[in-house]
Amino acid sequence: MLAKRIIPCLDVKDGRVVKGTQFLNLRDAGDPIELAKEYDKQGADEVVFLDITASSDKRSTLIELVEHTAKELFIPFSVGGGINDMGIIADLLKAGVDKVSINTAAVKNPDLIKQASEKYGAQCIIVAIDAKRIETPSNIDYPIEQVRCDTNSKWEIYTHGGRYPTGIDVIKWAQYMQALGAGELLLTSMDADGSKDGYDVELYAAIESVTSIPLIASGGAGTLNHISDVLQVSDAALLASLLHYKETTVQEIKTHCSEKGLSIRHS
Repeated sequence: MLAKRIIPCLDVKDGRVVKGTQFLNLRDAGDPIELAKEYDKQGADEVVFLDITASSDKRSTLIELVEHTAKELFIPFSVGGGINDMGIIADLLKAGVDKVSINTAAVKNPDLIKQASEKYGAQCIIVAIDAKRIETPSNIDYPIEQVRCDTNSKWEIYTHGGRYPTGIDVIKWAQYMQALGAGELLLTSMDADGSKDGYDVELYAAIESVTSIPLIASGGAGTLNHISDVLQVSDAALLASLLHYKETTVQEIKTHCSEKGLSIRHS
C-alpha cells in the first residue's frame, strides 16, 4: 500500500498566499516562499502552488516566483494556474517544478493532457478538477458527449477558479482524463472549500471507485478526523487554512493519521 500524503496548498494571488471560503472572500495568509520552506521543515510530502487567478486573468503562472520557491524545497513541488500549452509546461519543468496541475486548459483542450503525458510522462501531469454539487445540470452542451452531465449527475465541473459551469460530469471527466494520460487527479469540492466542515467524502469515494490513478482530496478540512476520514477514500489530503493559520502542523496530522491506522510517511 502506498503511504498517504499530506500536501500543503499555497493559493497565490498577486504574489501572496490567500485563502477564502468557496473560492470567495480571500484573506492574506503569508509569503509563499517562506510558507513553502516551513512546510518542508515540518515534513510535508509535497507542496502545491496554485496561481488562482492566472486563468481568469488570462496570463501564465508567475515563473520567477516559482523558480525562487523551487530552489528552497527538497520535496516534490507542483504548480497550477494558467498552464494552457506545452511551452508553459516546458518552462515550469525547467524552472524546477516536479509536476504541473492543469484545470481550465484541460476542459478547453483535453488533447493537451494526452500530448503532455506522452512527452513528459504521466507522473508529472496532474488534472485539477473543481466540482460543485448540482440538483440539475447547467444548460451547457460540452462538445465531448461522453463526459456531459445528465439527469443522474451529482457534481458538475467549474473552471476559471470556480467561476464558470461547463456542463461536464465530474465522474465521467475523471475517467476520461485518466484514459488520456493524467497521472494524478486533484479534486476540490467547491461546496466544502474553506468551510472547515469536512471533506465531501462521498465525492472522493465515487471518484476512487472508478479510477486507478492517485487522487488528492481538497476542500473542507477543519479537524484532524476530517483528514483521516478522507484519506480512507483518497491517496492524499490537500490542506490550506489549518496550516496557514497555525491551527495544526504537518507532524500533528501525520501522528493522528498513524494512530488511525493509516500508512503515513514520517520525516
